[in-house]
Amino acid sequence: MAPTVILLPLLTFIAVLVGGVSTSPSLKKSPTAASYTLNHTQASPATGSGRARIKQRTTSTYGNISPTKVSRFSKSVKASEATSRAPKPTVAGAKPTPAPGAPRRATGKPFESTKGATKTVKPTVKRTEVSTKGSKPTTVKPTLPATKTTTAPVRFNTEDLNESIDKNVERRVWSTKESGEPPVFECPPLGLESLKVKDSQIQASSYKRMGLGPHRGRLNIQSGVEDGDIYDGAWCARYKDQNQWLQIDAKKLTRFTAVILQGRSSIWSLDYVETFKVQVSNDTIKWKPCMNGTEETVFEGNKDSETPVLAILPKPAVAQYIRINPQTWFKNGTICLRAEIMGCELPDPNNIYPWQAEEGTKDKLDFRHHNYKEMRKLMKSVNEMCPDITRIYSIGKSYMGLKLYVMEISDNPGKHELGEPEFRYVAGMHGNEVLGRELLLNLMEYICQEYKRGNQRIVQLVKETRIHLLPSMNPDGYEMAYKKGSELAGWALGRYSYEGIDMNHNFADLNTVMWDAIELETDKSKLINHYFPIPEYYTSEDAMVASETRAVISWMQNIPFVLSANLHGGELVVTYPFDMTKDWAPKEHTPTPDESFFRWLATVYASTNHVMSNPDRRPCHNEDFLRYNNIINGANWHTVPGSMNDFSYLHTNCFEVTVELSCDKFPHADELPIEWENNKESLLVYMEQVHRGIKGVVKDKDTETGIADAIIKVDDIDHHIRSAFDGDFWRLLNPGDYDVTVTAEGYFPATRSCRVEYEHYPTICDFHLTKTPKQRLREILAKGGKIPKDLQLRLRQLRIRKLRASTKLINQRRASQQRRARGALN
Repeated sequence: MAPTVILLPLLTFIAVLVGGVSTSPSLKKSPTAASYTLNHTQASPATGSGRARIKQRTTSTYGNISPTKVSRFSKSVKASEATSRAPKPTVAGAKPTPAPGAPRRATGKPFESTKGATKTVKPTVKRTEVSTKGSKPTTVKPTLPATKTTTAPVRFNTEDLNESIDKNVERRVWSTKESGEPPVFECPPLGLESLKVKDSQIQASSYKRMGLGPHRGRLNIQSGVEDGDIYDGAWCARYKDQNQWLQIDAKKLTRFTAVILQGRSSIWSLDYVETFKVQVSNDTIKWKPCMNGTEETVFEGNKDSETPVLAILPKPAVAQYIRINPQTWFKNGTICLRAEIMGCELPDPNNIYPWQAEEGTKDKLDFRHHNYKEMRKLMKSVNEMCPDITRIYSIGKSYMGLKLYVMEISDNPGKHELGEPEFRYVAGMHGNEVLGRELLLNLMEYICQEYKRGNQRIVQLVKETRIHLLPSMNPDGYEMAYKKGSELAGWALGRYSYEGIDMNHNFADLNTVMWDAIELETDKSKLINHYFPIPEYYTSEDAMVASETRAVISWMQNIPFVLSANLHGGELVVTYPFDMTKDWAPKEHTPTPDESFFRWLATVYASTNHVMSNPDRRPCHNEDFLRYNNIINGANWHTVPGSMNDFSYLHTNCFEVTVELSCDKFPHADELPIEWENNKESLLVYMEQVHRGIKGVVKDKDTETGIADAIIKVDDIDHHIRSAFDGDFWRLLNPGDYDVTVTAEGYFPATRSCRVEYEHYPTICDFHLTKTPKQRLREILAKGGKIPKDLQLRLRQLRIRKLRASTKLINQRRASQQRRARGALN
C-alpha cells in the first residue's frame, strides 16, 4: 500500500501541472491583441523628447514591447498580390506613368500566411529557469520571445533559366514603342563624374566662390544641405555674360564627340544653361569653334537642373582642350553647369610603348552592363560551368513581375549544412546604383573559375560557407535607368521601385519600437533585445511596403544568415548600424551593442578597397570621409528610418553593413574592369569575416537532437541571438574571452567560457542542455506514457518543497499579525 499512499498526493500535483500545461500558449492560437500607432510628431516640452511616440490602443499584459499580430513573411507575395500604396516620388522622372498592362494592386490582406509557412506563437512572459553553474535552478527576469519557428524553413526552389520570360512581363517591361537598349556612344566619357579627370584639369573664366569653382562642374555632383559651403552643386560663373567658359584639359590628343550638360544641384536655387557653344584647342591660345557647315553650332542645353542633355558634335574634333561656352541661361538664375565630355584618347606617336596595357585587371570576366535578360544568361552560364557548387533560385518577384534571382554557391547547394554559416550580398536596392550588380555577377564568375583552377582560398571559402548573391533587388528600377544609359540616367531615375518606393527606407522601423519601449516600460525585465517582431502597422493594407521588400524579408526569415553587406553607389564609404538616430536628429552617432565588431567589419572592407584606402583621393560630393577612415556610423551620416541594416540586426541574427562603392552610381562599361580590381579583395575578405567569433550546436543532453530557438547570450553585450532550426548557431565576436549562456524553453540554462582567437576560424562552443522535470512531464503526458520512478520522486520533492515554502510564508504572516495585535493592545 505504500506506493498508493505516495501516488495519491503525487497525482493531485500532476493534475495541477496538467492544468498548467493545457493553458500554455498553443501554436494555433492567435498573437496578442495589443497594438500601437506611430505618431511622428514633435513632442511637447512636457515630454522632453523629439522622438516619435507610440500611442497604445490596447494595453498588453506583457509590457509595451508587445506587438500586434506578429507577422512572418513566410512566402514572397506575387506581384499581382501587392497591396501597399506608393508615395509620390520626390524627384522628377523617378516614377513613370504605369503602362496600360502594368499589374494592379489587389485588395487582399498583405503578409497573409500560406501553406507550408512557419507559424507564430503568442508572445508571453516566460520565467526562464537559469542556473549560473548549471545545477540548482532559480528564477530570473522574464523575457518576451519573438516569432518562433516551428518547422524547417521554406525551401526556395531551383529556377530553370532555360524557360522563357513570361510574355505579359515582356510587354510590360520592354514595350515595343521604345527601345530597351541604351544609346551607344562612339567614345567613352573622359571621367569628370568618376573623378578620373583631376581637379587641376578643369579651369574656368571665373567663378562665384570656392564652393562653386570649376572643380565642381562634374556631371551628377551633389551639393550639401546648405548653399555657401565648399561643397556646392556646380560650377557657377561670377559674371552673367557670353564670355564665360568651363575648360577641360584631356592631357592627351583626344577625339571629342559629345558633351553632356546638367544644371546646378541645389534645393534652394534653380540655375541651368539653356544654350551653349563648344570650342577646342591644342594650346589654349588659338580656339577653333565647332561648326555646322558655315555657321558656329549653338547647342541646346537644359530645361531643368537635373535632367542630363546630350549634345553630339556635328563632326568629331581632335584636340587636347575643350571649352563649354554658355550663351543663354535660365532667366531667373545664373550661369551654372555640370558636365561630362565624351572622347576617345588617340595614340601618342612619341610613346615608345604604344601597346602598354592600361590599369585594369587580368581576370577574364564579362565586363559590361547586363540588363535583366543578359543577367539571366550570365547566371545560367556560371551555373552550367560549375553545376556542383552553384544553384539559382528566386525569392520572389518585383512589382512588374521580374524575378529576384539569387546565385547560391556552396559545396552542397540547396541545403543548409550543420555548422556552416550563411552569407549574403545584396545589390541593386536602388536600381540606378548599378556597380554592385556588376560586381556580384563578376564575383560569381570569378569564384566558379578559381574553384575549378584549384585556388585554395576560394575552395576553402566555398566548402566552409554557404554564399548567396542577390545582384538585383530592384530590377524594375534598373531597367528604367539602363534604357537611358550610364551618362543620361541622371542621379535619381531608377532609384525607386516602379511604384515610387525607396526600399532603403521601406523595412519595418523596429528602432522606434525598441527605443519607445525602453522609455515607456517601467519593468525593464519585460524588454527584449533581439528578434523584435514586426509591428501591426507594417502589416496593414495601407502599409507602403514594396513587393521586393516583402520578398527579401521572407528570405531573411527562412535562411539563418550570419553576415551580409548591402551594396550601394554614389559615395565611397562603409556605414554600419544603427542607421537611424534615436531622437530623430538629422544625424547623430547611434551605436549598437556590437559597435566594436561593426567597426571591424566596416574597416575590413574599406581598408582593402583600392580607392577608399588611397589617402590622396578627393571627396566624391559633399562629405570628406577620409577623416573617418572611410567608415561611419550610418546615423552619424544621415538618419535612415526603416533601413535593411537595422532591420536585419533587430529582427534576425544577421549583421549587415552598407558599402558605398563609387562616386559614380552608373559607371561606364569601360570603367568596370578597374572597379572590379578595386573591390575584388574587399569582397573576398569581407566574406571571410563570417568565420570570426564562436559557433556551435545546442543539443538535448539525452537525445542529442538540436534545439531550435535557443537564446545565446554573451555577457556584457546587450544583444542576443538564437539557434537555427537544427540547433546550430554563430555569434560574431572580436578576439577575447567571453562568458556565454544558453537558455531554451523547457531546459536548464548552461554557461561556459569561450575564447575567440585572432585566427580566421571560429571557436567551437557546443552546449548540451538538460530538460526540466516539468518539460519531461509535459512530453510524457503528451505521448500518453507512464511517469518513470525518478520523475515521480523528483515531482514529490518539488511538491514537498512547495508545501514547505507556502507553510513558511503562512507562519510568517501569522507571526506578523500577532505582533501587530500585541502592539495594538499595548
